[in-house]
Amino acid sequence: MLAIAQRHLCDEKRWLTRAEFLEMLSLGQLLPGPNVCNLALMVGDKFYGWRGAAAALGGMVLVPLVLVLALTALYANFSSVPVVAGALRGMGAVAAGMIVGTALRLGAGLRASPIGVPAWVFLGAATFVLIAWLRLPLVIVLFAVGIPACAYARRRIGQAKAER
Repeated sequence: MLAIAQRHLCDEKRWLTRAEFLEMLSLGQLLPGPNVCNLALMVGDKFYGWRGAAAALGGMVLVPLVLVLALTALYANFSSVPVVAGALRGMGAVAAGMIVGTALRLGAGLRASPIGVPAWVFLGAATFVLIAWLRLPLVIVLFAVGIPACAYARRRIGQAKAER
């Protein structure tokens, strides 16, 4: 969903720059709840206040809820059909590709960051290794990668301010 939101908000509608999108997405990831819903709330609030936030959240939640309930009913009836099982595996591969594509497109916004692209790549790779290969719980990964990343970011931002 984030790939679609990024393309729609930044590329098609041009309501947000990639930097604004990254900033809102970063904040949305810190808040409880789905990232894309948090993003919708912030975009709605930015343009139309609390009414826009409510409309954006309603648009994000109501229609997908009805669709998921309908698809769940269909899946319960047709999950044993081999074609359906294969289609679902294919959709998983498409979703993974969209996530990678979004990460690559948003990577351009990281060039302006004082932290630097090599550090972002290292942090992303470390997170991937800890979660995907070592199968560590997310809480441990957040502390193992997040705390050093925040400390490094704080130091680099301080250095960037001192250079100005």
